[in-house]
Amino acid sequence: MNPGIEFFATRFGITTSDLEDLLGVALSRGGDYADLYFEYLIVNSVSLEEQIVKSANKSISQGVGVRVVVGEKTGFAYTDEITIESIKQAALTAAYIAGGSPTNGIHVKPQTNMHNLYPVETPMTEVMLEQKIALLREADAAARTYDKRIREVQTGLADEYKVIMIASSDGVLAGDVQPLTRFGITCIADDDGNLQIGRSGGGGRVGIDFYNNNLTPEYFARKAAHQALMQLEAIDAPAGVMEVVLGPGWPGVMLHEAVGHGLEADFNRKKTSAFSGLIGQRVASEVCTVIDDGTIPDRRGSLNIDDEGTPTQRTVLIEKGILKGYINDKLSARLLNVPPTGNGRRESYQHVPMPRMTNTFMVAGDQTKDEIIRSVKRGLYAVQFGGGQVDITNGKFVFSASEAYLIEDGKVTAPVRGATLIGNGPDALTKVTAVAADLELDEGVGVCGKDGQSVPVGVGLPTVKISEMTVGGTRG
Repeated sequence: MNPGIEFFATRFGITTSDLEDLLGVALSRGGDYADLYFEYLIVNSVSLEEQIVKSANKSISQGVGVRVVVGEKTGFAYTDEITIESIKQAALTAAYIAGGSPTNGIHVKPQTNMHNLYPVETPMTEVMLEQKIALLREADAAARTYDKRIREVQTGLADEYKVIMIASSDGVLAGDVQPLTRFGITCIADDDGNLQIGRSGGGGRVGIDFYNNNLTPEYFARKAAHQALMQLEAIDAPAGVMEVVLGPGWPGVMLHEAVGHGLEADFNRKKTSAFSGLIGQRVASEVCTVIDDGTIPDRRGSLNIDDEGTPTQRTVLIEKGILKGYINDKLSARLLNVPPTGNGRRESYQHVPMPRMTNTFMVAGDQTKDEIIRSVKRGLYAVQFGGGQVDITNGKFVFSASEAYLIEDGKVTAPVRGATLIGNGPDALTKVTAVAADLELDEGVGVCGKDGQSVPVGVGLPTVKISEMTVGGTRG
């Protein structure tokens, strides 16, 4: 039996017959579709500051969300008691919100086409607290010995163990066990009162071996310390229109925000996206191919199934500059008359699903980073990003670069601080003139917000050149 389905059957005594009866209650006043989303979640976190443990927390939550869909109307209710009676009450509430005519004859069957993308033998939730603290101390020590100007270090480790089960009126019965962990470190450098900050971190749907064998605490510590020290030497960023080169990996967050959200199907069926009605048309330069892929093993944004029980997949959004499609959930897929892409996601059982990205990235090209840098007379090389904002309706964005350098006469020169990138997502894609072969995915820290819900995601990018972009800085 599927481990997610088995968990709820064993722990709470929920049978297939119970699920079919509860879906019948949900559709007792009619509807096109209904689903039950079960969730059991353990969350742990521990942090180190000033070389002492500042906090250590553990929480457990559980509940069931019931959704009924009639046309574009949704009735939704939830309960934090996993009992037949409490779920029935939630189902009745959702039914009355949605309304309609009675529906009968629901049968669900366990899904067999499941991925196995994160076979973690020992989840981080089962690792002793002392082992987690040891990882934090290792990072703290590595950062402090990197350079004497590193005056303060803050480290943290968070992990979760989520078990889900989805039963729906279209016959789906699916479950999953979803581990997740994230390590983070912040370094503060001090040079005679000049204080600068560097940050790094990573993780994924992995166990503790990831931090012993892949990306170690020392690796993240040195990366954060380097970023803070680089800022000590940085000059004020120039302002104006210039060529911009984006580094590989985390700078893909700009693609995620400025383009990815605009390709989510709910915005497009409501015609509120800058990409609405443009399928089959050119929306980017021919060197741009953009993918959303929820099937990459161990990645933070990957899922065996989405939160509607649909297996995740690799979805081509833009191919050689041509818009091919959107990412969607079951509701948008039905209304747009297209297959679901496995992107129905929700923050918890207290929330309704909606189209959300998984791991979104641009496909590698055929140039090298050095070739791209040499082609720039005067520009900005943005290696890491901090915060950003985007307007979905027109694609306009503003991003701050937390690590960036000048490019002068084809060479990377002085580090700069205070640089912001200002532009329009669809417009920026048309000005991508070169893509390198060095595609990297981020190291596992992405969190995406939409309509008040947060979910883990991944981003990625090769080195790319944008021929023209407005850079906001403090000197002309």
